[in-house]
Amino acid sequence: MAATKPAVTLLAPFTAVGRAVIAMFAAIGRVAMFAGRTIARAALPPYYPARFLEQLAHIGWFSLPVVGLTAIFTGAALAQQIYTAGSRFSAQSTVPAVVVIGMVRELGPVLVGLMVAGRVSSAMAAEIGTMRVTEQLDALTTLRTDSYRYLIAPRLIAAVVALPLMVLAANAIGIFGGWLLAVQKLHFNSSGYLAVTRKYMSFDDFQMAMVKAGVFGFFIALMGCYHGYRTIGGAAGVGNATRNAVVSAFMLILGSNFLITAMVFG
Repeated sequence: MAATKPAVTLLAPFTAVGRAVIAMFAAIGRVAMFAGRTIARAALPPYYPARFLEQLAHIGWFSLPVVGLTAIFTGAALAQQIYTAGSRFSAQSTVPAVVVIGMVRELGPVLVGLMVAGRVSSAMAAEIGTMRVTEQLDALTTLRTDSYRYLIAPRLIAAVVALPLMVLAANAIGIFGGWLLAVQKLHFNSSGYLAVTRKYMSFDDFQMAMVKAGVFGFFIALMGCYHGYRTIGGAAGVGNATRNAVVSAFMLILGSNFLITAMVFG
């Protein structure tokens, strides 16, 4: 017996790592099954267009103020930073090109995804989690209403539709913010700035931004609905679900952004 204790002690770290890896893959499997079940139910009637339009307004329209403010300040700050850095190498003329490329390829989709995740994913988790702990989801089942079709599918579809539209708006506002600061403070020629912006505005970059936005929207709604649907433990459980939804949505947005960028530009 004494000889087995050192062996158990040595294996303890590997056991902990193995347990964590197994738990991670189990969680990924549960999320994948939840997403697959939702997509399968969404493809079949009955449909709930009123719920879809309601969620489209909540995710898209009501998020525009915070997204617009974030975009315009980011575009202006980006123009200022590029001008300051470029002045060391006499490359101030690169400001419009870097602003449009940076906003469209990276900053626009990522910032919109993170801002909407903080606002929407948490709200979805809190709403559905409250319905779970107050047994409203069980009541829907009793009334023969599929909660996946009625609650989750409209949110998922609305997020996938709304995020690309919001990224288009954020890109335009961010580019406008860069132009405004460059013309008003840095004394760029307005027509010259806009000409360079049009020159470096690529359709492929916008296409990639739309793909990113759709993926981000899917993850935002999926994490909010998944953690809300699995809520347990009353009010404390709702708080935990809200926190987990935002953190997991952030991680998936940043991770998928890297993967998509690496696949396109790698």
